[in-house]
Amino acid sequence: MSADLWSGRLTRWLGSLLEWLEESRRYRWARLTLHQHEHAVPPLLFFGGVTWDALTLQRIDALLDNLILGIYLVLLGGFVVLATLARNDRPLARPLEKLSTWAPGIIQFLAGGLFSAYVIYYTRSASFSTASLFLLVLVGLLVANEIVWSRVWSSYLLIGVYFLAVFCYFTFFLPTILGTMGFGVFLTSGFLSAGLVIGLVLYLDGRGVFGDTWSFLGAVGIVVSLLGLVVLFYVNHWIPPVPLALREGGVYHEAEREGQTFLLRYEDPPWYRPWQNDDDPFRYTASDTVHCFAAVFAPTALQTTVYHHWQYYDSTRASWVDTDRIGYEVVGGRRNGYRGVTFKRHVHPGQWRVTVETADRRPIGRIRFDVVRADTARAPTYRVRRYQ
Repeated sequence: MSADLWSGRLTRWLGSLLEWLEESRRYRWARLTLHQHEHAVPPLLFFGGVTWDALTLQRIDALLDNLILGIYLVLLGGFVVLATLARNDRPLARPLEKLSTWAPGIIQFLAGGLFSAYVIYYTRSASFSTASLFLLVLVGLLVANEIVWSRVWSSYLLIGVYFLAVFCYFTFFLPTILGTMGFGVFLTSGFLSAGLVIGLVLYLDGRGVFGDTWSFLGAVGIVVSLLGLVVLFYVNHWIPPVPLALREGGVYHEAEREGQTFLLRYEDPPWYRPWQNDDDPFRYTASDTVHCFAAVFAPTALQTTVYHHWQYYDSTRASWVDTDRIGYEVVGGRRNGYRGVTFKRHVHPGQWRVTVETADRRPIGRIRFDVVRADTARAPTYRVRRYQ
C-alpha cells in the first residue's frame, strides 16, 4: 500500500475523530476550561509529569518504558512537523489544521515527559561531578520546556530540541540492545539521531518551510552543531555513562560472599546516626583492611569492565592523589546491581574516595570516606549487613 494512500486514510480517520470530539459536550467543556486556566497548565504538566515518571519508570532496560518513550519520540516528531508547517503557513488538510491548534500543548507535554524521564535516568547514572554538567543541561531543557514554548515559536528551536530528545534516547537504548558501550556506540547514537532529524528537515524543506538555501542550511547547521557539542561533552566526560548506574556503595572492615549474598561488616555506629550502614569514618589500625563494596546496575545484555579508582587528598598540594585502580567485569541483569569488592591495606588518616568508573574513566559514582586512627583502648563492636 502506498504512503499517499496510508496518509489519506489516516487524515480521514483523524477528521472523523475530531468531528466526533467536537460534538461531545464534555470535550467542549474540557477545551473551555483549559483555555480559561491556561496559565496554570505548564506548572501542572511539569510537576505532574516529573512525579509520574519518578513513580512509574523502572529499569532503564524495561521494555514497556522504552516502548512508551519511543512512542513519545514518534509523536513528538509528528507534532514538530505539524507545528512547523502551520507556523510557516504551509497548506494542511482540514483535520490537520484543526489538530495544529493543539500542537503547542501536545509538544510541551511530550517534550516534558521525555526530558523528565531522561533527567531521572541520568540522575541515577551521574556522579554529581563533571558528569553532572550534561544533567544540568537536561534539567534546563525540562524547565525551558515549561517556560519557552508559549512565548518562542521557532522552527530552529523545535528542531534542536527534537534532536536532543532523539539523541538522549539512543544513548541508553543502543547500549541496552547491543550489549556493549563505548565511544563507537556513542557516535552511532549521535549519527543515527542526526540522520533522522536531518531527514525530517529535508521533508520540511520539500514542503517549502525554508524559503531559501541559507534557511535550510541553518536548520541542518543546528543539528550538526548540537552533534559536535554532545561529542565535546563526551570526550570531556561531561555525559554520565548511561545505562550504568551505581545502586549501592560503601567501605567496610570486611566484605565476603556467602552464596548469592554479600556479608558487609562495619563498626557499630553511634546512637545519633541510626541510619548509617557502612564504615565512614573508617577507624583504622595497622592490621585492618579497607574493603570498598559497590553494586553497579547494568542492563540485561550488557557486559563491561568497571574500575575502583582509589585516591586520597593531599592537603599540601591541595589535590587528589591516585593510589590504585582495580577493575572487574560487570554482567548485567541483576536488579540490585552486579556486586564487586576491592580492598586496600596500609592506608593513612585523612580524606579518601573511591570513584567507580568505566574503562575510559567515565565516573559512575563516587564513595567518599574519612580514615581516622582507631582507639585501641576499647574493643569495637560490629554489625553485619546482608546485601542480596
